[in-house]
Amino acid sequence: MANNLLAGKRGIIFGALNEQSIAWKVAQRCHEEGATFVLSNAPLAMRMGEINKLSEECNAPIIAADATVVEDLEKVFSGAVEQLGGKIDFVLHSIGMSPNIRKGKGYGELNYDWFQKTLDISALSFHKMLHVAEKQDALNEWGSVVALSYIAAQRAFLDYTDMSQAKAVLESIARSYGQRLGHLKKVRVNTVSQSPTKTTAGAGISGFNAFYEYAERMSPLGNAPAEACADYCVSLFSDLTRFVTMQNLMHDGGFSTTGISEGIVEAITQASAGSEA
Repeated sequence: MANNLLAGKRGIIFGALNEQSIAWKVAQRCHEEGATFVLSNAPLAMRMGEINKLSEECNAPIIAADATVVEDLEKVFSGAVEQLGGKIDFVLHSIGMSPNIRKGKGYGELNYDWFQKTLDISALSFHKMLHVAEKQDALNEWGSVVALSYIAAQRAFLDYTDMSQAKAVLESIARSYGQRLGHLKKVRVNTVSQSPTKTTAGAGISGFNAFYEYAERMSPLGNAPAEACADYCVSLFSDLTRFVTMQNLMHDGGFSTTGISEGIVEAITQASAGSEA
């Protein structure tokens, strides 16, 4: 149901790859709520994905950019302001990639050059975006910036390897820049720690399906789907959350504050009974 929560607002959405992407769902919801926005992704990701389809659906121009390159980001922000006809009200950072995970490197076997690439793509790109937005004075007062994170920033999860450090850095950047931009422009900056979600990026993590099922059983409400995350992002872009900033907001069906659930107890009990039979 659309309520015109974003009517008249202009934005930039980074990271929409295909229909499984959370950023894709966010773009659709922002469009439904009356926003206009620019889509951006890396040239390689654009060739691999289906972003032109989303562009047509949402009547959103595309500006290709490598988010690790400041000059590319400068073109995105200046181009968005020009094409949308004014300063930006919201930004979504939905970018993450680990060469170590893609190559199957365990945590004790990381390639450090790749580790630095993970940090640059998945975290430092966020700092660069906010740096460019500040230098260009591209954000409207009371604007909102959201980056997608994951609970592995605070807890150890098998096979998430160097992405855990990347998400921790991402969340730290949100706090530091949230303080800075709040003073300068009343702009708020938050991260959303989303449930494991069956996206192209998630599917690349070893053991993802097993953990997805575990989180589903642990969470009182079950895993939050991508569509619900999009709704949450819309609320954070809207004027209803103007005083929420510098937060890592858990959107995980209650997973992060559950010690053990009935579903997990039942699964362990059944497994124990089977092993004793």
